[in-house]
Amino acid sequence: MTDTLRHDPDGAILVAGGYGTVGSALTALLAPDFLLLLTGRTPEKGAELASRHGASVRRWDLTDPTPFDASARAVVSTVNDPHDRVLTAAVQAGIPYVDITRWTTRVARAATLASQMSPTAPVYLSSGWMGGVTNIVAAALAEELGGAELIDVSIRYDVNDIAGLDSVEFMDRLGQDFEVMQNGNPITVSPLTDTRWVDFPGSRTKVGRIDTPEQFTFPMTLNVDTASTRIGFSSNASTTALLAAKKVGLFRWGRGERFTSLRRGLLYSPGTGGSAQVRVDVTGANGATSATIVDPQGQAHLTAVGGALAVRHVLSDDARPGVAFPESVPNPGHAISELENLGVAVLRT
Repeated sequence: MTDTLRHDPDGAILVAGGYGTVGSALTALLAPDFLLLLTGRTPEKGAELASRHGASVRRWDLTDPTPFDASARAVVSTVNDPHDRVLTAAVQAGIPYVDITRWTTRVARAATLASQMSPTAPVYLSSGWMGGVTNIVAAALAEELGGAELIDVSIRYDVNDIAGLDSVEFMDRLGQDFEVMQNGNPITVSPLTDTRWVDFPGSRTKVGRIDTPEQFTFPMTLNVDTASTRIGFSSNASTTALLAAKKVGLFRWGRGERFTSLRRGLLYSPGTGGSAQVRVDVTGANGATSATIVDPQGQAHLTAVGGALAVRHVLSDDARPGVAFPESVPNPGHAISELENLGVAVLRT
């Protein structure tokens, strides 16, 4: 298959998956300022959204080998792209590219692939937790301290969030050990281990290890000796169920598509909506500081906010060709102000 994209500085921003759960939120954030082209498997599902925001919508099914052809000012991927079709087409065309969907191993693969292609435009892998918002806040805190040695990220996952079933796809990785940096050395850890209690606004939550991309990038970009991310749940029953499932080995013997519904069903209980909360604790030679990110509109909106900031960055004069991560953005403190303008609170503790 040979997809063909062409760079048009005056054209639309192509949002792959632009009418999905996160894509719809991102479309709403970008539409007031940019022309948009939304793509996906079934464009009729995005027709109403596109009409509402003055966008175009076209079919680009990444599982279908039929080549895709379009012009774009920038490209944002909000979908799973197992064969790197969107990334490859954008980099080959010299189009600024943003990705907000990848797990750690796929971030590493994308960074390697893009670097080998010698990109002539920014390639912004904004796949840290919630579209790289966590990365930006961590970088701002580290900058305040004059450098960081340790970054701890703690996630409070609201099981009543209105996001779709795919929002709990991280459940599929809870049977896989992963590598992190601790005290300057790589160690292998297991998901949901090394638990601790963390204070969030209005609650105290038990959190355990989870594999996320910022643990891979922070040691390289912010030069930290220790980077860790843990996750806990708004429902104590969900936390208890997951820890019990982990103990009996569900996430190891229950791998594969056959048990997908069982794994994800442990967390999936869509309700009227929930608040996305992430606490970031940073320690350096000059002290320690922390902040809690709160988005009352939930995780899909928070991820979309990260994507919107990334788009604005790759189109700015500060952007440079090549692979970059969210925490590498110039003046991360200013980015926090932008977060707040988009409805995301950053509470200092």
